[in-house]
Amino acid sequence: MNMNLSSLDRRKFLRGAGVALALPWLETFAPAAQAAGNSVQRKRLACFYLPDGVPMPLEKDPSFKDWSWFPHGKGKEFAFTKCMETLEPLRNELTVFSGLSHPAVRHVHGHRNADQFLTGADTGAMDDSYQNSISLDQVFAAHVGEHTRHASLVMSTDGGTGSPRGAHTMSYNAQGRPIPAEHKPKRIFDMLFVKSGPDAARRLALSKSALDDLLEDARSLNRSLSKHDQETLADYLQSVRDTEVKVEKAKRWLNIPMPRVDTDHLNLDITPEDPRNFLRTMYELIYLAFKTDTTRIVTYQLGRENGVGISDYLARAVGFKGTHYLSHETKKPDGYKNFGIYCRFINEELGRFASRLKSTPEPGGDGNMLDNTALLFGSASSAFHLSRNYPLLLMGGRNMGFKHGQYLKYGQGNDKHQATAGISTDAGWRGEMNYTELPLSNLYLTMLHKLGVEAKTFGGSTETFSEV
Repeated sequence: MNMNLSSLDRRKFLRGAGVALALPWLETFAPAAQAAGNSVQRKRLACFYLPDGVPMPLEKDPSFKDWSWFPHGKGKEFAFTKCMETLEPLRNELTVFSGLSHPAVRHVHGHRNADQFLTGADTGAMDDSYQNSISLDQVFAAHVGEHTRHASLVMSTDGGTGSPRGAHTMSYNAQGRPIPAEHKPKRIFDMLFVKSGPDAARRLALSKSALDDLLEDARSLNRSLSKHDQETLADYLQSVRDTEVKVEKAKRWLNIPMPRVDTDHLNLDITPEDPRNFLRTMYELIYLAFKTDTTRIVTYQLGRENGVGISDYLARAVGFKGTHYLSHETKKPDGYKNFGIYCRFINEELGRFASRLKSTPEPGGDGNMLDNTALLFGSASSAFHLSRNYPLLLMGGRNMGFKHGQYLKYGQGNDKHQATAGISTDAGWRGEMNYTELPLSNLYLTMLHKLGVEAKTFGGSTETFSEV
């Protein structure tokens, strides 16, 4: 084993037999200015997309009280429903939005919307004129991507790019071309390893654990670390080892046959642990990427619209045969409840990830990791694939100046946001708007400014929200 690492390498990597593991920030190797008390000012962004909308029963529906996705009330005085209450511990770290959407696609069916969720582009026409634009994450990546090993990490449950108006990725480059998303946890896990030498892949494959080859270097490094850094390193190595175990379990998910539209999947051998473990593993990989400063920008598309792809199995985690059909069966007995139970699961796992960031002190900086990370979660459709009134959450980023603990309602003529509720047929998306909504890109421009990007416009918007 080559132990003659340069000072720069030593603060970034543990070296093993042909592999190197990225390290978290360690005060022992901090520059003199940081050691003197000047903190590191990192800013991070993660964006998550939920396909096919959320439960939105009418106010007169018995399900409205418990299973409407949007909270009751407004401003600081709001109450989560059962659909959202798993996020209550993070209430003061988040803002809920309603009355926002992308103007260019408000009259487009919601199944075509993942493409433009982070771009705001007019991608809705059904001819050959499809053209997208740069996504929010890639604007930020162009600003800070040079400071990390990976400018951004693009992830989805289904992987690849999908097709125009059937995207498997949320990220688009400056030319509006889709950036392929990674969906294999093992490949993402390996991104945390710098492999040197032609036999590195074989050694990793034969090793009981990729970490086993790194422990000797870790023991050597420990002797030169402060007590605090020794604890940090031990916690980090345990996190990586735990994630490696999850990655191995998640391999089973990738071997599950792909679902098909209009097919009953009840006979397939999928346990609730498969999708739940997969989702948690993906979140854990994002956490490790952020903690090691491997990247500061992540997008993760939880699923493709219209029940296409392996992502349609995510609802198996809470006992349902598939995900997309839940949005079609809201008028059946317990329909809204069933859809709400699935969204509750999604919110619970998002909250688990955000809480992990909150419980982790910012490496070399102020506050915790959530204070320095903006998490955007949402969908580009609301009730039954209607491309209006997007359900949106913004979490974290206090050190960037984001204000939280509020439910912000926008637009006019739809104060209770019932105009988009109760719809259970595809006829709804064709309906006229006799109310107004504000451009979602107003929020995106606000986010870019707080992330340190001095953009004058984004997605056609030039206005920002002072209340965010």
